[in-house]
Amino acid sequence: MIRVFLPSQLDDYTQGQRELNLELASGSNLADVIAALEGLYAGLAFRVVDEHGRIRRHIAIFVGEVLVRDLSVPVAPNDRVQIVGALSGG
Repeated sequence: MIRVFLPSQLDDYTQGQRELNLELASGSNLADVIAALEGLYAGLAFRVVDEHGRIRRHIAIFVGEVLVRDLSVPVAPNDRVQIVGALSGG
């Protein structure tokens, strides 16, 4: 079971759900996680991934403790995936 943590910026898509467990097939990658999230919460993927299939600049995704920038990164059962939205200010 992959544990996914979502930022408050996505509350409009997730009805406020910030943590969930996903059951994915062995050999899954981060793209599979995003696809599963999109299946649950329509429109969420476009907030995280751009039209070229890349993680948006203002989004950070961690698999375990490692910051990743590529959707082909493998995700193992029992991994923790955390999506973080950038904060801005001035």
